[in-house]
Amino acid sequence: MWAVEGCNGIGRHVALRLLADREQVIDVPPRLSARVRMFATGQGRKTDVTDAHSIALVGVRMAGLRPVVNDEQLAVLPVLADRRRALGEDHTRMVSQLHHLLLKLIPGGAKKDLSAAQAKKLLATVRPRDAAGKTRRRVAAELVSDLERTYARKKAANKELSQLLAATGTSLTGLNGIGPSGAARLLVEVGDITRFPDNNHFASWTGTAPIDASSGDHVRHRLSRGGNRQINRVLHIMATVQLRNPTEGRAFFDRTKARGKSSNEAMRLLKRRLSDIVFRTMLADAARQMTTGPGGQQGDDSDSSAAGSQPHTSSSDKPLPGPARTHPRTALPAAS
Repeated sequence: MWAVEGCNGIGRHVALRLLADREQVIDVPPRLSARVRMFATGQGRKTDVTDAHSIALVGVRMAGLRPVVNDEQLAVLPVLADRRRALGEDHTRMVSQLHHLLLKLIPGGAKKDLSAAQAKKLLATVRPRDAAGKTRRRVAAELVSDLERTYARKKAANKELSQLLAATGTSLTGLNGIGPSGAARLLVEVGDITRFPDNNHFASWTGTAPIDASSGDHVRHRLSRGGNRQINRVLHIMATVQLRNPTEGRAFFDRTKARGKSSNEAMRLLKRRLSDIVFRTMLADAARQMTTGPGGQQGDDSDSSAAGSQPHTSSSDKPLPGPARTHPRTALPAAS
């Protein structure tokens, strides 16, 4: 067994060379090796020897580390997901610039949710006479053209991602609030879902499990700032989408606030429930693929909460789990 630090970054090439030689490789997060190096040496200074020793300690003692696989589909997914995210960020930036210009061209500006076609119609009604106004209108027209091209690229990127995800046989895109980009990010970052002993360990990894901050008789928990922040972002978007629509997530959020919780606390609890739903969905996908293979036909799943994205399922709101047990992997349920 080889333990390599940062297999998604600088250690990727070494890991692929080892996989080509049919060696078994696990990915060691740099934060874990840094903590071990600090505790083992009493200082954080890096040398080749202390780095290698700390990485080896993590590989031997820590359960649930992600195994590295050389899968072409998993190699393509992050490229497309990053491209889709970049297009979304470009779209948001250009819309913000367009709103800024329209606010100076039209009294009151334009509505918040503005499409390229709507902006083009608004610009057609504007006839500025001064040089500054004409320049603003010309730049706004250029932004509208850029928005149209970006929207077409986003649509094509979504289609390509959706086709690739369909080939993997995942049902993550069936969950309310998870699109092609979020599903691709989950598949890439999680890898083998059975490496997590249970939903509590998965929630700890996603940063949705609260941290115990009790003192004396005062019992309380605080928000975790750790975990995989990319997956935490996917769950946050999933929760935000459900809150914008009349979903079970919205109903759960409202019930939680009615019990006296603040909006931030209710949001944290909702993300914790959604983390459990994603965990069960990926487990069900892994069990089904063991019998049918990737892209196989999905049978009748008796656990409707796994694929239905219902936050009222019987999941716990536990803090970070304790030390790993002797058998840290989750046994797959029998596929329907």
